[in-house]
Order: sequence, then structure tokens, then C-alpha cells
Amino acid sequence: MVVAGDFKNGVTFELDGQVMQVVEFQHVKPGKGAAFVRTKLKNVITGAMVEKTFSPTEKFENAYVERRDMQYLYNDGELYYFMDMESFEQIPLDKDKLSDNFKFVKENMMCKIISYKGNVFAVEPPMFVELEVVDTEPGFKGDTATGATKPATLETGAAIKVPLFINIGDVLRIDTRTGEYLERA
Repeated sequence: MVVAGDFKNGVTFELDGQVMQVVEFQHVKPGKGAAFVRTKLKNVITGAMVEKTFSPTEKFENAYVERRDMQYLYNDGELYYFMDMESFEQIPLDKDKLSDNFKFVKENMMCKIISYKGNVFAVEPPMFVELEVVDTEPGFKGDTATGATKPATLETGAAIKVPLFINIGDVLRIDTRTGEYLERA
């Protein structure tokens, strides 16, 4: 059990059947009336943000969100298959469980599978990946405007903006959280 008066950033608990995580909290002691806890909460499964106030004595069930490293194996068109490297158990997941930044993941990469009570609700790709450029326009000699970029297609099919000096066959380091080019690998 967790008491509202003990809330800290990152605490997860059950509220009305939903798994909530404390993003911000503030203990308020007004001159008149009882103290209360003002919070900003994130629904861990849907990502929705909500602001709520609680009495400091309110109690909630702890929610243990499990994060397991699993290897992405392949996709058969509809389902994406992941394997637990300890038990070698394979689990299929629908595309709706994958985030937009999953487009940077290629086969055999390790991902974090996030679940609550055995139900998987999200997949986190690695923060940084190294991918090869399979298509891009050649840079023009003398076109050295500061910060000039061009589109490039990576081996996973993802399209990003890269500097003019990047060529087909270059291996790039990509930040999957922002989808930005970092450096050549």
C-alpha cells in the first residue's frame, strides 16, 4: 500500500482500476482547512495525463510494472515476435503495442517489453541504434550552408534528415527517442 502523503516522482499505483505514475506532486498546507496533495499523474498504459488532488491519508495499492529485456525476432505482417533470452519463450504482439519509434528497430535488437499483471502494453526500443543508409541524394559540392540537411532512408525503411556529407552505405548512430541523426558510426 502507498499513502498519498508519501507520493514521490515515479511511484506507480492503482487508481480506479488504472495504473497511474506520479509525474509531479506538491504537499499543500493552507492556512485554513486540511492539508492535501496536488499531483500530476500519467496513465502508464494509455499515456494520458491528469491532475488530481488527494487527502494525505488516502491509501492505494502499489502497481508493479514489469520491464523485461527481449529480443525482437521478426514480423509476419500482422504480429511482431519477441523472445525472452532467459526462458527462450516467444511472445507475439500487435502493432498497436509498438511506439512510433519502433521504426528504427531491426531484427535481433534488444527491446524492453513493459507489462502489468502479465499484460504487455508497450515496447521500448533501445535509446540509440546504428543503421545503414540505403537511399539518399548525393550532396552538392559547394552547398555548405550551415545546418543544411537532406532526406535519407535507413535499412529499416525509416526516413530521417541527415547532413549533406552522408552517402549511401554509411552507418549512422540514431537517437530513437527523437529520430535524429547523431553521428557516423
